[in-house]
Amino acid sequence: MDVGTLIVTFSTRFLGIFIEAVSFLLLGTLISGLIGVFISNDDMARLVPKNPIAATLVGSMLGFIFPVCECGVVPVTRRLYQKGLPVSVGITFLLAAPVMNPIVLAGTYAAFGFGPVLIGRFVISWIMAVTVGLLFALQTRPQRMIRAEALPTLAGGSGVVNIAVTPTTPSQRPALVPGLLQALKLAGDEFFEMGRYLVIGAFLASVMQTFVSQDSLKALATNPVNSVLVMAGLAFLLSVCSTVDAFLALSFARTFTTGSILTFLTFGPMVDIKSTMMYLSVFKRRTVAYMVILPFLISVLIGIWLNLNVRF
Repeated sequence: MDVGTLIVTFSTRFLGIFIEAVSFLLLGTLISGLIGVFISNDDMARLVPKNPIAATLVGSMLGFIFPVCECGVVPVTRRLYQKGLPVSVGITFLLAAPVMNPIVLAGTYAAFGFGPVLIGRFVISWIMAVTVGLLFALQTRPQRMIRAEALPTLAGGSGVVNIAVTPTTPSQRPALVPGLLQALKLAGDEFFEMGRYLVIGAFLASVMQTFVSQDSLKALATNPVNSVLVMAGLAFLLSVCSTVDAFLALSFARTFTTGSILTFLTFGPMVDIKSTMMYLSVFKRRTVAYMVILPFLISVLIGIWLNLNVRF
């Protein structure tokens, strides 16, 4: 492949990833702006139980209230933190929401119908998000997890952000029109702040797609272990939005094992190149490393176990 062809291929893939993701980032920042203006700290306290296990379970289902994919979930989570969401619950939401939402449910059903892939995707994603969230709930000093530049000072050992950054008080909401204008302003500021991480992530993903041949990986497609590792790697490198990744996975379904397809559909929405870059805008590097490694290990182990023990 000559240089000109490489440039054209890279440009096409970069624009494809960016255009696909930027609309969902915009949706996420709009939801974030609305949360910032119209949801108070008291609202969040009523929504999230004080028990850490119950709170983690609630966090795993918040995607049905705030239906965003991995491209838009980070700004929403950051805003929820500023409204008092416990840090571990936010991480659970970050990992679960890109799959545990009605849009992805409908897309997966359209691609695979009602069956083991649809059920497995949601059950495995729920297990992964709740497990990682509960592990982070053991951290008694959330200051160690959040970047100082990303949020104001966190409250002591409770795991709860105890600040409000919007001009409204917990007991008073703005009128509809002024509130919407304020929400749009917050959304615009956050969109441009988060957009740079999306550009970097889309750039890296397009580089990987251009120089890593997918065809060369198909020789490993039927091996119960290697197929899972290959699909986990592809999920990270391809960085396909969770709202459409089921249709891409369908194209692999006749070649790769079912366990590896489920790994692609569970690990990819939680962790890919562009979402990792956006995680780094909020969390410290060590926290992000755990947010990448733990879902990877869980999804790969489940995928391999399914290949070795279950007939589909």
